[in-house]
Amino acid sequence: MNTPNNKRRKETRDKISKVFMNLLQTKEISKISITDICKLAKINRSTFYVNYLDIYDLANKIGEDLEQELALVYKEERETNHNSNDFLKLFKHIKENQIFYKTYFKLNMDQNFIIKEYDYHLSQKIYNDKYIEYHMEFFKAGLNAIIKKWLNNGCKESPEELENILESEYANKKSYYN
Repeated sequence: MNTPNNKRRKETRDKISKVFMNLLQTKEISKISITDICKLAKINRSTFYVNYLDIYDLANKIGEDLEQELALVYKEERETNHNSNDFLKLFKHIKENQIFYKTYFKLNMDQNFIIKEYDYHLSQKIYNDKYIEYHMEFFKAGLNAIIKKWLNNGCKESPEELENILESEYANKKSYYN
C-alpha cells in the first residue's frame, strides 16, 4: 500500500476512534452501534469494516494504542529494566490524553495491567515478605482510584500536585524509591 493510502487509513482510524471514545463517555459500549459511529464520523459502514471487525475489536485496538503510547513514555525504563518510579511522566501523559484514559477505564482495560519485573523487584525492596503480591495489588488499585478521580474531576489539579498526593501516601517508604 502506498503512503497516501496509509495516511488516509490512519486518518480514518483516528476519526473512528475519536467518535467512539466520545460516544463511550455518555453510553455503554453495548448501546453504541456501528451506524452511530459511521454517521458521526461521516463514513460508510464498509469503511468501518475495512478497519475493524466490530465495536469490541475497535475497543481492543484503542486499548492497545494507549498501551503502546504509554510504553513510549517509559521506553528507557523498559529497555534498562529499571523502574524510576517517575509518576510525573504518567500524570502529564494522562492530562494530555484525558479522553483516551477515560475510555481505557470505562472499558475496564486497567484490569489487564501487567506488573513488570522491575515493579516486582522494587516491591521486594520495600516489602521484604511473602505478601508482596498483595502490596502490589493494593498500590495498583490505589493508583487507579486516584487517576479515575482526577479524570472525573477534569484533571483540575496539575500533574505535579497529583504526584505530591501520591508521594505523601508513601512518604515513610520514600527512601526505597531513591
